[in-house]
Amino acid sequence: MKGKERKAAIAAYKERKVEAGIYAVRCSVTGQVWVGSAPDLSTIQNRLWFTLRHGSNTHRTLQQAWTIHGSDAFTFDIVERLEDDDPGYVRNVALKKRQERWQDQLQAMRI
Repeated sequence: MKGKERKAAIAAYKERKVEAGIYAVRCSVTGQVWVGSAPDLSTIQNRLWFTLRHGSNTHRTLQQAWTIHGSDAFTFDIVERLEDDDPGYVRNVALKKRQERWQDQLQAMRI
């Protein structure tokens, strides 16, 4: 990639709209569900799958299920997107409350 193209790609990445929200990871074999929140939904699945593939995910039950059943047994779903208008602190509080609600609703474990 040439210098101008690289700079343009970096600028476009920085200007992209970031969506915060709640996501669920499901194991089709066991029926287990894990719920998490992320300030940037566009990057969280790649981060999770990377740590799971390398055996370094800090959530033991999720890592154990992944190791036993393999990646094909797992799905990733965005269950709620938050409005982007809120400042950082307000957004973080909203994410926490919404995550708790989804944990209860889906009878899920917290990520």
